[in-house]
Amino acid sequence: MKNVTEVNEFVLKGFTDINELQIFFFVLFLVFYFFTLMGNLGLIILVIGDSRLHNPMYYFLSMLSSVDACYSSVITPQMLVTFMSKKKVISFIGCAMQMFLAVTFGTTECFLLAAMAYDRYVAIYKPLLYSVSMSPTVYVPLIIASYAGGIMHATIHTAATFSLSFCGSNEISHIFCDIPPLLAISCSSTHTNQLLLFFCAGSVEIMTILIVLVSYGFILSVILRISSSEGKRKVFSTCGSHLTGVSIFHGTVLFMYVRPTSSYALEHDMVVSIFYTIVIPMLNPVIYSLRNRDVHMAIQKVLMESWFVVREKVIEDTPLYHYLQERSHCSGFAM
Repeated sequence: MKNVTEVNEFVLKGFTDINELQIFFFVLFLVFYFFTLMGNLGLIILVIGDSRLHNPMYYFLSMLSSVDACYSSVITPQMLVTFMSKKKVISFIGCAMQMFLAVTFGTTECFLLAAMAYDRYVAIYKPLLYSVSMSPTVYVPLIIASYAGGIMHATIHTAATFSLSFCGSNEISHIFCDIPPLLAISCSSTHTNQLLLFFCAGSVEIMTILIVLVSYGFILSVILRISSSEGKRKVFSTCGSHLTGVSIFHGTVLFMYVRPTSSYALEHDMVVSIFYTIVIPMLNPVIYSLRNRDVHMAIQKVLMESWFVVREKVIEDTPLYHYLQERSHCSGFAM
């Protein structure tokens, strides 16, 4: 039978109908979104502006920050509008586009985290060959392949989901157009879509997690051969932030998508979705810069330069400065 789509818009119910709570959540997630953009865009600007951060490790980190900023921007603005609107609707095309972009950036982040693990393996296991092994001809294709994999994965799920019929309820019990809540309101058979979700998401997870595990397996063998505690501390400092980010992100994604469909509970899934689409993008700049000496030095450099600019501006605005300038011009000298 030919699918006939009767629904031309969806209602995003969110997780509360109480006005006071909606205002509270609006302010809360607006603050989260502000810090997400400030943290990730700030990290990108640091990498671009500081020559000490011009190496593949920080290029991958800046790409991760750009993905996090875009990922959060796909979800949060629409959610903020939903909190403050009486008619909490999103168009059919808008819903499809939101799902496509969310899956694209989520999958791209998986591949980038795997590429970052490989980069750390090369830096620690083969330090003398690092500049050759991670030349632009290597890390640029890895970044492009991460985005291409995300777009391909999103295209499959978006096409499969929106080829279904939505002829009954148009109320999505979720904060954005995600795959499980859309399958829940479809009036078509979703068995194929559920299998596709399980196997495609599972394949991406297994492949990227295996790359991370193998890379850190080699790194662990290097750590075991290091005799000095200072050398081990440096290795742990380099890899600890990445392992933390990988564990948090993949843990939530596995819980959300790679499980039997009978265990889906949309109320619980909303909390998990908020964590990996809003909270994790906000935390990543902190996680990756907290124990990173190079990032600390770049931030200190920017703060010092800003302080000197502000100090010079303040001095120039004082009456004493203008008085001395006038006296110097009268006497034939310039300050």
